[in-house]
Amino acid sequence: MPQYAAMIYASDVDPTLPEAADLIKEYNEFHDGAQAVIRGGAALYPTATATTVRVTGGKGGDVVTTDGPYAETKEALTGFYLLECADLDEAVKVASGIPGAWDGAVEVRPIVDFGQ
Repeated sequence: MPQYAAMIYASDVDPTLPEAADLIKEYNEFHDGAQAVIRGGAALYPTATATTVRVTGGKGGDVVTTDGPYAETKEALTGFYLLECADLDEAVKVASGIPGAWDGAVEVRPIVDFGQ
């Protein structure tokens, strides 16, 4: 059965803070209802904790790091789920229940199976 990454773009909040408790409750409710198709996932710390890595000059070049995310946007990549669904239609239906879709966006993308 195909797998899909459901990448959540929402307000950049720290899910470990007490003020995120209601949001975490909604995510736990989503997880409980969709656990039959969830194969993995994680919440991410805010973008302020990100480090962006680039290699200048191609393979073997100088490693350059920058504090912060790759792009500055209103919505940030805040987490993801790995979903195993019959098809894209089912994956979209499941993704529409992710709380981040209600005031942000969830990008659903098929996973490449390299047969490992």
